[in-house]
Amino acid sequence: QVQLVESGGGLVQAGGSLRLSCAVSGRTFGSYAMGWFRQAPGQEREFVAAIRWNGAWTNYADSVKGRFTISRDNTKGTVYLQMNSLKPEDTAVYYCAARSSSGGYASNQQKDYGYWGQGTQVTVSS
Repeated sequence: QVQLVESGGGLVQAGGSLRLSCAVSGRTFGSYAMGWFRQAPGQEREFVAAIRWNGAWTNYADSVKGRFTISRDNTKGTVYLQMNSLKPEDTAVYYCAARSSSGGYASNQQKDYGYWGQGTQVTVSS
């Protein structure tokens, strides 16, 4: 069983920062690559960032490179998304996801992720 619960969303002004957290249940958190995706109103869900199962590699969408940082703490069973220099375009529901099988790389493909959280709203005002 793998369950994911996001937290940390909220309202922030443009240029501000926010940190999202994703708590993962189970004893095998450290075996899964993890990812963050987001979906803005009227838009398709898109890739944001991912981290390899062993934390040795990270992957980011071009739109967030240099501003967002994904990290994980396997001892706490938590993955984070630190978001800096936020823009109104970052407004979306952010979803945490775990790959469908143990191991693996930091994929940017939604189909590679078999476990999803319910999402947390991030709103960036101008």
